[in-house]
Amino acid sequence: MEKNKFFAWPQSILIGLAALGGTLSLSWIMPIKPSLFELGSTNAVDASPEKLLAKPQTQKQIEYFKLAMLATWQKEARGKGLYHTVPKTFFGKTINSAKLSSEHKVIALTFDDGPWPGYTAQILDILKKNQVKGTFFVVGQMLQTYPHLGKRIVDEGHTIANHTWHHWYHYFNKQAAAFEIDRTSNLIYETTGVKTTLFRPPGGKLHNGLAAYARSKNYTVVMWSADSIDYKRQSPSTLIDRVMGQSTPGGIVLMHDGGGNRSNTVAALPTMIKKYQEQGYRFVTIPELLELKEKHQQVASTKK
Repeated sequence: MEKNKFFAWPQSILIGLAALGGTLSLSWIMPIKPSLFELGSTNAVDASPEKLLAKPQTQKQIEYFKLAMLATWQKEARGKGLYHTVPKTFFGKTINSAKLSSEHKVIALTFDDGPWPGYTAQILDILKKNQVKGTFFVVGQMLQTYPHLGKRIVDEGHTIANHTWHHWYHYFNKQAAAFEIDRTSNLIYETTGVKTTLFRPPGGKLHNGLAAYARSKNYTVVMWSADSIDYKRQSPSTLIDRVMGQSTPGGIVLMHDGGGNRSNTVAALPTMIKKYQEQGYRFVTIPELLELKEKHQQVASTKK
């Protein structure tokens, strides 16, 4: 499983690869990773890959084509939420916010415990109406029950991430933790075509074996800096005041689209988005936030 990319091939890229058939046979072009193609061999007498690769000009054209197609795929996939680079800086790390320069007034909205009938779709409707992208930490057994909602999350450009299979809080040995996390990631891939390396432990528990296993597999463990505490079913105005009072640029907001009655979260979300926008905030997904954080760290290091 690739550790640093969300990877799914859009149809347009496959069509583009087919166009190469005039020069090369698709039988010896196979996408292995977003940044790597491997050339095999055929039995053609006059146009074998070995002979083609022996010509520097032909090899140069092949490399140019691969880079061009990769760039096109990345651009399209970013727009659909299918591709995100998680910087290596954050492999196996735990983060709860990003300290950014003043010009990056961004906030990341995250939603846990779904997909859930009713509430997930309502939240997606609100995000779509306001042109906001979020990050959804899904529970495996819920995704298994409501796969269409998982597909919709990805199709509408949001980031989908791992929140274990059962959402249990107790201690897990390595084998049990592997089941909870690996099974969920596999289902996310089977359902949406996305390979996620983002993980959030249920209840934010960092010392029950789950986070340790996730970090050992190079997941980024994502916590939060602003907690809505919407699971207590407080009034929409209370949720809004709590979140806004805890928010700072580069922050991560915790809300829930599943796990129970989330009608107050749904009711609070439009006003919350409006208040953020009035304060000059821009909404980002967790992978986008990590990219900004890495760039900020690089700039800061050059000034030392």
